[in-house]
Amino acid sequence: MTRVQNWAAAALLLAGLSACVTINIYFPAAAAEKAADRIIDEVWQLKQDAAKPSKENAQ
Repeated sequence: MTRVQNWAAAALLLAGLSACVTINIYFPAAAAEKAADRIIDEVWQLKQDAAKPSKENAQ
């Protein structure tokens, strides 16, 4: 193998090894569930407020 082929093979090997790295991020399940419940409650509140006729629209 020539010197250029050695460098190319080393670069490909390095790229292949770095592609195998995985980063895992773990969130506490209870905190995620609590945040989801808060968001759902806020969305329901917005829907309920939109469904109520205002005093200005009633006249």
